[in-house]
Amino acid sequence: MAVRSLFLFLAGCLSCSVKQNPDQLKDKTAETTGALKRDAQAIAAGVREGWSRDKPLNLNNGTKAQLESLPGIDAARADRIIAKRPYSKPEELMNRRVLSRHEYDRISELVTAKQ
Repeated sequence: MAVRSLFLFLAGCLSCSVKQNPDQLKDKTAETTGALKRDAQAIAAGVREGWSRDKPLNLNNGTKAQLESLPGIDAARADRIIAKRPYSKPEELMNRRVLSRHEYDRISELVTAKQ
């Protein structure tokens, strides 16, 4: 909502200003759009981070992208986690040699294994 309001405000300011060269207007619009896109991405990242902080990720149904959002989990590790499903408890990541003890310790508070 805030991003949308900002965009409308900036669009209004551009239309009320002194006549601009079409190239200048195009550049200004591109710059504003880029800033809005960066802001929207930052907001989305914050929401994802807040969501994962408040609610543990289920190893049995988390997506690859969700698994990759965990500290130290890259695409290859996420693929290994998915390939060894289902889990009855998170510690099975170590028992099945999907993750090392160190890797598991980094995410142990952030995951669960619900069937």
